[in-house]
Amino acid sequence: MEPVSLGVPEPILDALPADSDDTRKDMQQAVAGWERRLNDAIDAADSDEEAVSYVVDAVERLEERLERYDEFVPELRAWGQSPIYAISWRNLHAELVAQIYDHDELGEALDRERNQRLVEDGIRFGGA
Repeated sequence: MEPVSLGVPEPILDALPADSDDTRKDMQQAVAGWERRLNDAIDAADSDEEAVSYVVDAVERLEERLERYDEFVPELRAWGQSPIYAISWRNLHAELVAQIYDHDELGEALDRERNQRLVEDGIRFGGA
């Protein structure tokens, strides 16, 4: 399996307030960490299936974090706080998931693995 390449999209960085240099660095370091861990797991995997399984786990963690940040947005607004950082982190996690799915054949492999997990968990659609 080919290595994964991830990056922080410029529109997300541009949406941050002008005095957010620390947040920009944090985002870049977080993305570099995700990329490094994903590629280390891909390199260490004995098979493509094992590598895809690890990537699916990572995608699910990213989606969980995306949902967590999304939940912060209305709460921050209710308290009269700016939700820009929560929105930026939420969008970053969504972009990372999209970037992972955009890698060559990885998107199809991820969908297959996720569908297989649904079946293994005993979830059946339509009451069957």
